[in-house]
Amino acid sequence: MLFEFLPLLLFLGTLLLKDIYAAVLVLMVTMPIGLAVKTIRTGSWDKMYLWSTVFALVFGGMTLYFRNPYFTYWKPTAFYWAAGIAFLASTWVGERPLAQRLFGLVEGLSLEKVTQGQWTRLNYVWVAFFVLAGALNIYVAYNFSEKTWGTFKVFGLMALSFVFMIAQSLWIANIIGDDEDEAEEST
Repeated sequence: MLFEFLPLLLFLGTLLLKDIYAAVLVLMVTMPIGLAVKTIRTGSWDKMYLWSTVFALVFGGMTLYFRNPYFTYWKPTAFYWAAGIAFLASTWVGERPLAQRLFGLVEGLSLEKVTQGQWTRLNYVWVAFFVLAGALNIYVAYNFSEKTWGTFKVFGLMALSFVFMIAQSLWIANIIGDDEDEAEEST
């Protein structure tokens, strides 16, 4: 996890010390290196990191080519909104919503007690989170300095994501715990 955060820290450090164009170049170099190292270490592609790298390369390339930082400002928003669309579409396409698939990756977590309706609701909560995070990114980009936006992008959005993950984990734990408590009371 910390290793995945390194390109963002280098981006922010370069932004604070130099400018957006140097920072974008640093991000465009370090993200693919990070992806390659992670893929070699784990033996498989991390899809979120892969797509984040693709977005960084595309939006970063446009920023450098057109010498326009707004492409980079929009990159997190485009990524969040694309993820929101993917989560929304997964409600109707595929066997299970993406939220259910992601939680299914956690080993040792007994999720059979979570109903399909609860998974669908949680999936919609993810969609709302992605839409709001994308909108918040653009709000900060257009209303604050470039350095403030960079700091928010690296630390604010990360903190927001962390709080969101904790909240939904507690919600799932509450559902699982309620069913386990009922089972213990009946024995």
